[in-house]
Amino acid sequence: MKRILGSTVLSLVISALIIATVFAQDSIPSDDEVNAIAKNLFCPVCPNTPLDMCPTLACKAWREDIRNMLAEGKSEAQIRQSFMDYYGPRVLSEPPRTGFYWLTYAVPPIIIAAAAFMLFRALKTWKRSSLMEADLDEDDALTSDDEYITRMEEELKKRN
Repeated sequence: MKRILGSTVLSLVISALIIATVFAQDSIPSDDEVNAIAKNLFCPVCPNTPLDMCPTLACKAWREDIRNMLAEGKSEAQIRQSFMDYYGPRVLSEPPRTGFYWLTYAVPPIIIAAAAFMLFRALKTWKRSSLMEADLDEDDALTSDDEYITRMEEELKKRN
């Protein structure tokens, strides 16, 4: 009886360990899930290196932090906010759309529009000046042709 009870308890414990391992494996985020978030964060140590590509040990630890946060049930926005709070906005792949950082979104279109306007005005001015030069060249050509024709006619009259 003790043997049956011992084997039953042992099989229950082994079954519980197997089931716990299976459930534990489901809650561990995959590398793809971690890298999906890490690619939108930059390494605070290495300049211009995405966190998912950085080979340093610090980045490996930060990817593990992301994995742990995902396992805790935190969302991508919460993880990004956590990194931004700790390391500053320089770790984000794109600056936040609040505060001073909104200028990074507003200034480039303004500069492009101003450059297009200046280019339009310059082309219009160049076209106008080239047309005026062409008119002056035609007037000079007509007066020089008229002088030539006048002299020719005078010469012809003298011979006749």
